[in-house]
Amino acid sequence: MRYEACALSPEALFHRDLGGEGKPPLILLHGILGLSRNWQTAGRGLAAAFHVLAPDLRNHGLSPHAQPMTYAAMEADLVAWLAARGLDRVNLVGHSMGGKVAMLFACRQPSRVEKLVVVDIAPIDYHWVGHREEFAAMNELDLRTLKSRAEAEARMEARVPSLALRKFLLTNLERTDSGGWKWLIDLPILTAALANLERNSLGPDDRFSGPTLFLTGGKSNYVQPTALPAIRRHFPAAQQVAIPEAGHNPHMDARETFVRHVLEFLA
Repeated sequence: MRYEACALSPEALFHRDLGGEGKPPLILLHGILGLSRNWQTAGRGLAAAFHVLAPDLRNHGLSPHAQPMTYAAMEADLVAWLAARGLDRVNLVGHSMGGKVAMLFACRQPSRVEKLVVVDIAPIDYHWVGHREEFAAMNELDLRTLKSRAEAEARMEARVPSLALRKFLLTNLERTDSGGWKWLIDLPILTAALANLERNSLGPDDRFSGPTLFLTGGKSNYVQPTALPAIRRHFPAAQQVAIPEAGHNPHMDARETFVRHVLEFLA
C-alpha cells in the first residue's frame, strides 16, 4: 500500500493535546514553517466543544525529519497517526500547507472526516516570491556565529522587513544543549520541496462532498475570487467566510472571531 511506502511510524508524529478529552476529536494542522504550538491559544478555545489535538507535521517542530516532503507523505502520516489512536472519524482544520494536507485527506478518506475547515488557502497552484525571500534569509543565517535571537532578527531584516514575520520564522530557532543554535525544521528538505509544496495538493478527480468551510483572512490575498471555481469543483458543499480584520493567520490575528466561526460551523 502507498501508505506503508511513505508514512512515518504511527507513533512518530509529535502532537499537543490542547484539551477537551472525552469530547469529539478535532485535529488542527499547521502551515509551512509553523508548529503545533501555533494553535495553543485558539485550541484552548475550541476545546470548549472538542478534544483538540495538534500534530507537528514531518520536518517541523518535534516530529521526525524525513523524505519525501510531499502531500502524499503527509497525508499518509496523518492516516497512520489517527489509526494508532483509534480515531476513525474526526473534524479537521488545516491552515495554509496544513490546509492542503487536510483537503487531500478529506478527498482520499471522506468517510473519516465529519467536517472540514480550510484556513486561508485554496486548491490551486501558488508561487510566492515572499516565501523564497524567507527561505533565503533562513538559509543565509550562519548559526555558528549567531550570538542571540535579536541578532538573528537583525541579520534577516534585509530580506524580511516585517518584524512580526521575522519573529514567526524564528520560532523555529532554538538553543542547543551546548549553547549554540539549531533549526527545529529540516531547512534543507523544506527548501528543496518548496516549489512542490506550493502546488495544488489535489488531482483533477479529487472531491469531498461533506460539509466544508473555507475560512479566509480579509487582509490576505491567498484566496482570490478566481479560486472559487476550483473550490466548488473539489468541494461542492463548500461555504466561504472571510474575517475582515485578519491576514493569512486568522487563528492568531483574530483568535476569538476565528474560534467562534469554527465552533458555529462544526456545531
